Amino acid sequence: MSVIYLDHLSGTPLHPKVKEAMIQHINTIFGNPVSDHRLGRQAAQALEEARQQVADLINAEPKEIVFESCGTESVNHAIKGVAIGLREKGRRIITTNIEHKSVLNSLRTLRLLDYQVTSLDVDSYGLVDPAQVEKAITPDTILISVMLANNEIGTIEPIADIARIARKHKVVMHTDAVDAVGIIPVDVKGLGVDLLSLAANQFYGPPGVGALYVRKGTPVWPLLDGGVQENRRRAGTENLIGIVGLGVAAEMARLEMAERLPRLKALRDRLKEGLLARIPEIVINGHPEYHLPHLLSVSIKYVEGESLMLMLDDEDIAVATRSACASGSLRASHVLIATGLDFATAQGTLLFSLGRDTTEEHIDRVLEVLPPIVENLRAMSPLYRKEHAV
Repeated sequence: MSVIYLDHLSGTPLHPKVKEAMIQHINTIFGNPVSDHRLGRQAAQALEEARQQVADLINAEPKEIVFESCGTESVNHAIKGVAIGLREKGRRIITTNIEHKSVLNSLRTLRLLDYQVTSLDVDSYGLVDPAQVEKAITPDTILISVMLANNEIGTIEPIADIARIARKHKVVMHTDAVDAVGIIPVDVKGLGVDLLSLAANQFYGPPGVGALYVRKGTPVWPLLDGGVQENRRRAGTENLIGIVGLGVAAEMARLEMAERLPRLKALRDRLKEGLLARIPEIVINGHPEYHLPHLLSVSIKYVEGESLMLMLDDEDIAVATRSACASGSLRASHVLIATGLDFATAQGTLLFSLGRDTTEEHIDRVLEVLPPIVENLRAMSPLYRKEHAV
């Protein structure tokens, strides 16, 4: 039996068109884009075509796209690049307490360099209040970084509202959109952000390649010193084959999104309603309306998420307990704790992320297999027996 893959937030399989394009370029284009000879010009043309494809996906200008090695590097470049570029103006940065580790750990490093970080609370759905963002701004605030969509609960944040506040106070606005771009429509002009991070492996492109949108005039210092690549914003020879894959993935996401969105939402709703009907005492995490269409986070009381994941794996169903960058940690999710979920319930969380190949049969298989697994684990739980003792 083939594996039912419901962990697309950890990485997606290559779109067939992406695979085809990458193989073609491996065989035909191997020059360096900065070389002036014919092979170099061919490579440069492929690079700029991909830049245009990524720009078209997010309604940006090609010159505003900087290719990076992944979403994490893109986030690091945005945050640390602004911190260095505006170090004479101020050293205060605003964020939320549900951000991805790439944001939180970048800010932890900056704290060691005497930058101050204000981390804002969210409500029970994971939403940050734009009014609280504005209240936190001080004269020395140089950057606001708030993710577009949360990678553990799927809540979509009011980025356009926050960006308007940032513009009013002349503060640079960054959004980590790694888990949103290619999944839902993202328009950098409509959002009004100065910086936006994305990664190919979230929308059927290759791992190890991402991009940073940099609005014209935004002061971002390069993190890598070296040559003139990426308009002097990121030195080093570009991963051309990976970038080609990112470009095609962006094009396919733009062309297929209208079909993908309603189908993914219908499958997610089928899974959510089926679990609520079959398993008592569960919590659906995230906002009921402002939510990624392909993600479902469920906390199941009186069981441990790691055990659920392993037992589903034995049934050839691949899911996650939290984001890939935090997996392996025995701590409860900082995102779930921030929404007010208690530690014990948070430890019983499963994260389902659906994809373009997910079918109703896959969802029905989960609904067939998971309830008896939960029942068996709860039967062994002293907490469950105590709570339900007659």
